[in-house]
Amino acid sequence: MNSSNLRQKFDRFRILIIGRANAGKTTILQRVCNTQKKPEIYNSAGNKVRNIILRGLHDIENEMVFRSNPGFVFHDSRGFEAGGDSEFDKVKAFIAGRSKETDLKNRIHAIWYCIPMDESSRSFTESETKFFSQCDTGSIPVIVLFTKFDALYDVSYALLKEDDELLSREDAQALAPKHAEELFANGPQLKTLYNPKEITWPPRCHVCLPNMDKNDADCAPLMKRTAETLDNDVLKQLFVSTQQTNLELCIKYAVERQLFKSYLPIMT
Repeated sequence: MNSSNLRQKFDRFRILIIGRANAGKTTILQRVCNTQKKPEIYNSAGNKVRNIILRGLHDIENEMVFRSNPGFVFHDSRGFEAGGDSEFDKVKAFIAGRSKETDLKNRIHAIWYCIPMDESSRSFTESETKFFSQCDTGSIPVIVLFTKFDALYDVSYALLKEDDELLSREDAQALAPKHAEELFANGPQLKTLYNPKEITWPPRCHVCLPNMDKNDADCAPLMKRTAETLDNDVLKQLFVSTQQTNLELCIKYAVERQLFKSYLPIMT
């Protein structure tokens, strides 16, 4: 498929990905699209943007398309800490404008907000609080991606060994992932994220993503949670058919649609 054909695809699922620098955004997109290559970048006029230009000029209106899965269109926002109020205002205006698009294909269909966990003391910063308190995303579902979640495994490993000195190294390593998830579920990050006293527009859901730097990284939880947030059946069908990493999700949705069709004559 040549570059012009990538731009001609009509039925594409559009995602805005947000996160501070080094949050692992590009790596996640590569895993979702089953590739190690960089995306092709197009400006709002549909012209391909050279990477050398992209490094100097960042535009949230630019479209990122991976040749391995051109059914996805991504828009990337720099971390708010890079541009302060100016960058935040651009993101806020972009979301407001895209949510009002009359043509469904030009709207933002979902937002992935990445928060890295390799800096545990800064996992939820003023930038995130500002976004979820001041940015009305309307009907666009927001999913928080806690990236680099495996960074918490070392912390859990140390705690397990501290609590039980007789626990072997191998057993502690095996128990660390589940232990980290349990600690995180009751930790300050989620309490802040879903606290109505602090957060005006909380996300629809969140997902923890470990080991995204590995080629066999599992994107299935992200695909599943994103599909679950989509209220529009047309968008859900488009997303499920576009994603290529979760065959089980495709089968599940196909069965649900077939069952619905089977019961429809009875219901009517």
